[in-house]
This record gives sequence, structure tokens and C-alpha cells, in this order.
Amino acid sequence: MLAVRRLVSGDIAEFRAMNAVFSDVFGEPENYADAKPDDSYVAAWLENSTNVAIIAEADGKAVGALAGYVLPKFEQDRSELYIYDLAVDENYRRRGAATAMIEETRRIARERGAWTVFVQADVFPEDEPARALYRKLATGELQAHHFDIVP
Repeated sequence: MLAVRRLVSGDIAEFRAMNAVFSDVFGEPENYADAKPDDSYVAAWLENSTNVAIIAEADGKAVGALAGYVLPKFEQDRSELYIYDLAVDENYRRRGAATAMIEETRRIARERGAWTVFVQADVFPEDEPARALYRKLATGELQAHHFDIVP
């Protein structure tokens, strides 16, 4: 049975399980596993109400994860919720985990008064299943480019 929930203050072990899912699914331990933040950083991150962490668990382990951010806007008194990362273990795909995590994200967005939830998706062929899911749930699709600028 699949269970999905938002992480809250004190869910340090679950936060680490979330990062492990991202590391494994994305194949990027250098970004998610190699330089783990200490417990005080994790605790502060989880206590920040603009941070969103959702975990999907099945068979006693983390099988999916979503990280996002509530972004207060400047142009109007409103906010958006940005899904920054979403990953599901290959053995648990097509079982509703991603949809359930997005539905929990939508619930959080409504609770926070956000006017939209948005996600960006890579255009690599292997990411087409993710884009298909987003198309199914979205009201529209924009073309965009992502640029990394060194600080």
C-alpha cells in the first residue's frame, strides 16, 4: 500500500530518505548524497513553511519524493508553488505515486492560497513519461529554457 505525506518538523530521517530517493533515481549522488547537510540544517529547512517535502512510502521504504517551494510573488499579493524535484523509484512507477504526491502538493498550495502549482521538465527522451503525467494534470504547457548562471 502506498502512503504519501508531507514531511514536518522533526522528520529528519524521512528527509534523508527523500534525498536518497533523488540520489538513486536521478543517479546524482554528488548532488543529493555526498555532502549531506547536518541535522540542524535539515531541522531548520523542515521548519520553514515555504519549503515543501513530500515522501511516498511503500513496503516499508521511501519509493518517491517531491521537493518544492512556496514562492511569494511581488506583482500581486499571491504565491505560487514550484515543484523543484519529483522522483519515483523505477520499481514503483505507474502505480500512482507521482500523481499522489502532486495531489498532496495541490492540497498544500490551496491551503497556502497559491494561485498555481508549476513544474519544469527536461526535454530528454527518457523524461517523456514525466512530461506526459504533467500534461495530464496541467491546464497548459509553455516552452521555456533553463539557464544556470554562476553566482
